[in-house]
Amino acid sequence: MLQSYEAIIENGQLQWLTDAPKVSKARVIVTILSDSEPKVLRRTPSASIAGKGRTLGDLVTSLVEEEDWDGIINWRSKDFTK
Repeated sequence: MLQSYEAIIENGQLQWLTDAPKVSKARVIVTILSDSEPKVLRRTPSASIAGKGRTLGDLVTSLVEEEDWDGIINWRSKDFTK
């Protein structure tokens, strides 16, 4: 039967984080967890596309008329899972 126990190994000494197993001899499988989470690398665009983007339209003016905002907000708040 397989049982799991948590412990910390420091300087070759085992310190149990839970109750120690009551065995005098056993075969074990050890999994070492890293101290920190792996760093997620941020994706960057290729240098070959630099300067090739274009702005289409006016960045200041909204695409939707202000009178239509309430309709859009109400539509987004609907629960479509029913």
